[in-house]
Amino acid sequence: MNLIQKNSQENVLDLAGLGIGPFNLSLAALADGLPDHTVQFFDRKPSFSWHPGLMLPGAHMQTSYLKDLVTPVNPTSPWSFLSYLVQHGRFYQFLATEKNAISRKEFVDYMDWTAHHLPSLQFNSEIREVSFADDCFILHSDHKTIRARNLCLGTGKVPHVPECTRKHLGKNCFHASKLSARSPDLTGKKLAVVGGGQTGAEVFLNALQGHWGELSDVQWISRRPNFEPLDETPFTNQFFTPGYVDSFYSISASKKPAIVNRQKLASDGITPAYLIELYRELYDRTYLSDSRQPVWGLLPDRTLEGLNQSVNGCYELILNNTLHDQQERIQADIVILCTGFENKLPQCMEPLLPALLLDESNRYQLTSNFKIQWQGPEDRKIYAVNAGLHSHGIAEPQLSLAAWRSARILNDMAGEELFQINDSGSIINWQPASHKFAENSCLP
Repeated sequence: MNLIQKNSQENVLDLAGLGIGPFNLSLAALADGLPDHTVQFFDRKPSFSWHPGLMLPGAHMQTSYLKDLVTPVNPTSPWSFLSYLVQHGRFYQFLATEKNAISRKEFVDYMDWTAHHLPSLQFNSEIREVSFADDCFILHSDHKTIRARNLCLGTGKVPHVPECTRKHLGKNCFHASKLSARSPDLTGKKLAVVGGGQTGAEVFLNALQGHWGELSDVQWISRRPNFEPLDETPFTNQFFTPGYVDSFYSISASKKPAIVNRQKLASDGITPAYLIELYRELYDRTYLSDSRQPVWGLLPDRTLEGLNQSVNGCYELILNNTLHDQQERIQADIVILCTGFENKLPQCMEPLLPALLLDESNRYQLTSNFKIQWQGPEDRKIYAVNAGLHSHGIAEPQLSLAAWRSARILNDMAGEELFQINDSGSIINWQPASHKFAENSCLP
């Protein structure tokens, strides 16, 4: 190899990450300090943030702080949540709170602290196009061109909005992800909150308590049959273990959607403590308060089927009451959509789109190690995080296994075990019983 070729190879990253959210931040934190591997991550944002529009008062994480960016696979990492507490001089004070779940604000501050210290993160660096040439991925930004052997897509999801609301999106009808930035004045207004998960609960309670002004009416609409709690019991939590994810990955693709749907409340319910707080608030307002304002209503088992707007700007929501199989209509001045997020291929990846092997629903086909199947060289890999609910199961969009997934990606990229990720201990046997096990059973 001549000197020019050698210098060219030295300028090639082992891994380039698109997007710096919690999942690619976990990957960057675990990769920090690896001596033989060069990684860089790029994001157009000026600094780290995580759904800032959803930073509502009283918002708490639904995942243990021990399931942070690194601890499950590298508990001695300087980028653990416990290290963050020590560095900020509040380790003992935190222990005294006896918290099982920490506030979203504190966890975001922990991630921001980590991001601030990692040299591999490049903010204010928007990647506008990714192509492949000369056995490398070519990343084009406004200021430079980056070459990398492997990619990891971590650009996050985009807000999902019901089809009937799209033409009405604007100042008074918007997704909850924009709530904090807009900080609407709800004084004297009628509000409709659409979506029965944790975000819907937080928006409803904060609105009821006058966080954005004393409104006149607030209605909480959900397709779910009731306002249901997150199932965080011990056996349900086994869905969020490496052993279960591997077992789920191996089953027939035709069975997976129904299983994920049955497990919905394992990841998308409302924190039980928050439900208790909300119920107590409604009890006091119903039986102990002299004031009946604002008027409020809980409307579960309703599907939003249509949205109309009158000339004076008021919205009419057309609902299907599933329980009674009849149509209902309610009025609102403001509509806040707490309707979750969905995957979307990053626009910068369009030059590579013909080479990506997508399924019939236009989703990535992922290997067990989170590689997107594509038509390029086998030793040039495209990984994706938070994009495999359909392939890896209910844990994929959650923070619970972020560190494990990051370690698995880095191990696969390096072709060696940089991190020990074998989790042999399990209360539940998810795999089919072996012949040997059957022979040694206690059946007569």
